[in-house]
Amino acid sequence: MRRFRLYLEENNSSPLAQLWRHFSRQHAAVAGLVLFLSFVVISILAPLLTPHDPYQQAESLLLLPPSWAENGLVQYPFGTDDLGRDILSRLLKGTSYTFGIAMLTVFGALIAGLALGALAGMSKGVKSSIFNHVLDLALTIPSLLLAIIIVAILGPGLWNTTWAIMLALLPQFVHGVRNAIDEQLKQDYVIAYRLDGANDWQVLTRLVLPNSWEKLTVLATMALSTAILDIAALGFLGLGAQAPTAEWGTMISDSLDLIYLAPASVAIPGLLIFAAVLSVNLLGDGLRKAIQLRRES
Repeated sequence: MRRFRLYLEENNSSPLAQLWRHFSRQHAAVAGLVLFLSFVVISILAPLLTPHDPYQQAESLLLLPPSWAENGLVQYPFGTDDLGRDILSRLLKGTSYTFGIAMLTVFGALIAGLALGALAGMSKGVKSSIFNHVLDLALTIPSLLLAIIIVAILGPGLWNTTWAIMLALLPQFVHGVRNAIDEQLKQDYVIAYRLDGANDWQVLTRLVLPNSWEKLTVLATMALSTAILDIAALGFLGLGAQAPTAEWGTMISDSLDLIYLAPASVAIPGLLIFAAVLSVNLLGDGLRKAIQLRRES
């Protein structure tokens, strides 16, 4: 005999459990989550996973083909580059640079965007008008172009690229946080909380931000794909990571002249960039649909 329950478990579960239930029903989103977590693990454990030194050169192993080719070696699954360096080890190390630093830039831009977005959303009058107009002007500039301008001022280099992309992504986060706050401030429960005597800080920390984390999560996932592409693009243009740093965009730039002799040295980093961006986009799209379904149910 079925046990009587006063509340249906599906409707009485926590918001996070409901979100996961709607998310897990999307096979493409789950595949993107698995691929995304794989990149996260590799970016953290890359020094332990590399079979060879990513920067060790071997004159006897120049332009070694992948292991599935006729002259390939099992010890070098993806072959070697024009300096005899193991491509697999450099790709694993490059995950820490391209994917790991992209996550770092998005996290930094999110923290700064929360502070500035809260200031823009909670302020009123002339200060809010000036702040929002400056923000709208910054949003008209593409993030890659803005990052190139900042790198041109700071100088090329991996860490300057990190700061440049963080600053380039900042207007997106400020705009997203401001819109989320404006939407929450119009809700009836916020008005009721103000009538109970709550000040702006209490409204922001106890109502607005806790009810905006879902939108901020989706915003961060979408910004992560932009950060990955920007880091790889700046490395390819010679403005980001400099040789011999094993960054995916820099690896493509260094091996571009050898595309006919060693196509794997160009194709594999490009496929990894594509896979990283695809995983983030699938994850972000799945989260967006899951949030929408959770609110409708």
